[in-house]
Amino acid sequence: MNPRTTLVVAIAAVSALALAGCSTSDGPDKTSASGKTAESGRTAAANAKPELSVTGGYMPAPVTKDMGGGFLTVTNKGGADKLTSVTTDISDEATLHETVDQKMKKADSFDIPANGTLELGRGGNHVMFVGLKKLPKEGDKVAVELHFEKSAPIEVELDVESATHNPKSH
Repeated sequence: MNPRTTLVVAIAAVSALALAGCSTSDGPDKTSASGKTAESGRTAAANAKPELSVTGGYMPAPVTKDMGGGFLTVTNKGGADKLTSVTTDISDEATLHETVDQKMKKADSFDIPANGTLELGRGGNHVMFVGLKKLPKEGDKVAVELHFEKSAPIEVELDVESATHNPKSH
C-alpha cells in the first residue's frame, strides 16, 4: 500500500472508533443529570416495596353452585409485585384465570406493575370460584384473601351484584 492509502485507512478507522463511542442509545450506561444511570433507576423501581390497595371488588350473583367469578382492581403505588393466589371459605377452590383469545385458562399469577394497576374484570382476567358451598345472593358480601409474592395478604369483601352487573357499562 502506498503511504497516502495507509493514512486514509488509518483516519477512517480512528473516525469509526470515535463515532462508536458517541452512541445515542438509552442503554445501561446512559447517565442523567442526577448522576444515576437509567439502569439503576429501573432497578430501584423494581426493588421498591409494593404499596397495594384494592377497590371495586364484586362478584356477579352465580346462577349455580358450580362456579362464580370475582373481579377487582389492585392499585400499586410502589414497586412491582404479583398476585399469586386467592383463598376464601365460600368455595372448595379459588383460582386465578386469564382470558386469551376468548378462552379461559388457569394462571399461576398476575403481574402488578410498579406504580400501576392490575384489573380483574368481565371478559378478562378474573378469580374463579369452583364448587360454591352456598349460593350467594345479590346484596351479600363474599370474603376473600389475596396473596402476593412480596406483600402481606389483603382481606377483601366482594359485593355480590346482579348476575348481569358490569361496572364498565354504567
